[in-house]
Amino acid sequence: MTDLLRVLPHFPVAQYANLISTLEKVGLTTSDLLTLEAADIGKRTQLPLLDIKRLCAAVLAALHDDLGVFATSRRGQHSSSQVQGQQHGQTSTVSAMPPLGWQTLKNTPTSLAAQWQTISTLDPDLDRALGGGGIPAGYVTEITGESGAGKTQFLLTLLLSVQLPPPHGLGRPALYISTEAPLSTRRLAQMLTTNPFFVDLDSESGRGGGKGPSLDNIISTVTPDLESQDHILTYQVPVEIERRNIGLLVLDSVAANYRAEFDRSSKEAATSSSTPGARSSNMGARTAELVRLGMQLRDLAQKYNLAVVVSNQVADRFGTKMPEPISSSIPRSSISIPPPRSSNVPTPSTSTPYPHGHPADEPPTTHHPALHLDNQQRFFTGWGDDPYASYALKTPSLGLVWSTQISARIALFKRPAYGRSKYQADDDDMVVVGGGIGGGGREAVGMPMLKSWRRWMKVVFAGWTAESGTGLGEGSVEFEVWMGGLRGVGKKNGKEKGMKKGEGDLEGGGKGKGKEG
Repeated sequence: MTDLLRVLPHFPVAQYANLISTLEKVGLTTSDLLTLEAADIGKRTQLPLLDIKRLCAAVLAALHDDLGVFATSRRGQHSSSQVQGQQHGQTSTVSAMPPLGWQTLKNTPTSLAAQWQTISTLDPDLDRALGGGGIPAGYVTEITGESGAGKTQFLLTLLLSVQLPPPHGLGRPALYISTEAPLSTRRLAQMLTTNPFFVDLDSESGRGGGKGPSLDNIISTVTPDLESQDHILTYQVPVEIERRNIGLLVLDSVAANYRAEFDRSSKEAATSSSTPGARSSNMGARTAELVRLGMQLRDLAQKYNLAVVVSNQVADRFGTKMPEPISSSIPRSSISIPPPRSSNVPTPSTSTPYPHGHPADEPPTTHHPALHLDNQQRFFTGWGDDPYASYALKTPSLGLVWSTQISARIALFKRPAYGRSKYQADDDDMVVVGGGIGGGGREAVGMPMLKSWRRWMKVVFAGWTAESGTGLGEGSVEFEVWMGGLRGVGKKNGKEKGMKKGEGDLEGGGKGKGKEG
């Protein structure tokens, strides 16, 4: 029962203290209480069966309450229908009663739609791609991408838009937890004074509206190591959420402290010869910490109905080739079949420790290519789903374990846009223009140089909307970073839309005033 408080943090263990102590001695878990019979548990623990059944029923009821499911017994509905029939002068009861133990959901699709709240990106194209109008409350959403793709700019926009009233925001403050650099308040102030949406709200607030976002409604802190991060999320964050009614919790970034902590531990374990299994135990400890972090963030999102958004780094993926499409049929050659025994080989005696040969001599078991991680990761990483892509492949940090802890993953991409500059041209770069009668001239075209960055956003997976599709196709949305935040780029006039003078475009430098994620 050592995992009871991890599975159900709010379970009243004080009522069952004498039972739980005995269960911990014999090593029974919460899963054992739900799957084993009361008689089997009683044989192992020597506890009264009635007390064991009472504890198992309490654990099951707590799980149902935590999952939003409750059971309606036949006796309860039967008695209620009888009372209603007697009140109306009817002698017969309702015949169509649900079976015993029939379970129903607390929330219906209609009630869930009424409770749906999102945080807008203040751009209709990006909100449409995210599905439902933006980042939803009650879920853990990850934004991943390489450096300079716009992760931090995305998060800064959400810090301001969450303060807006519905439908653009939640009308609540935000909490920003950074693991790398402090919050860029200069960039936030730049967005407030440049974005037309915020400027219009400020003008209305000057006339008595009072609806504009403010830097005073953003609480920020820095966690330099994993120990301080765990302390803040466990003790300080719940207090601040209840005190200030926080609507958005941002963790930027989730992989920084884990990389620093466990990479250092793995290097120390690799250099130590006295602990050969230290590296495997180190990875197991990291897996347990990631699962614990995911549980903490999900509990905060569901308990307080707030949006939890984390940014994640990426690493280069090295492989021989792109994974090919996998057919639904499994060839017989992929099934592991032991080789036939040759008649010339003498039968081993019974004294041989391995009658069929040494395990190292047996051929390795082959699996179907669809089960390999190289083919599976295309569905949850965001890279590798397009076999004809020409860009380098990336993999979000923290691996498959962290991918199972989040509700949605949004991938940001960036590609260089090259042009020619006439100020860096020599004699070899001169071309003849305007030929014909009267002669022509020579114009300097320059060498190709980096002029700007093109950026895209795609939904890799989400619980409330479909994925964007393969590659950077029709499902992904191209956007740009400008002084007011983020904005989508049209497919036809995107180039002219981002190059107008006076728009405060930040594409040339890629970062602007503030840290670019």
